Amino acid sequence: MAQRTTADETLPREELAAYLQELATEFDGESEEVSIRVGNKNVSLNPPHNIDVSVETVERSSMLRGNRETVEIELSWKP
Repeated sequence: MAQRTTADETLPREELAAYLQELATEFDGESEEVSIRVGNKNVSLNPPHNIDVSVETVERSSMLRGNRETVEIELSWKP
């Protein structure tokens, strides 16, 4: 059974940068365990040395809805 934890929020750029730096620090740390803050919960994971990374960007232009840009970063591995 899969356990999924999700959180959606809007952050100022500075807070987003701090969150991404926090993630980077966790992955760069000495411990094999990585603790990731998701909303008001911390999730502990055990990634291997090599991790699959997928980055996708989408730029949409719409006369009615205006422009929208998205970036998705997905990290995946098999423990």
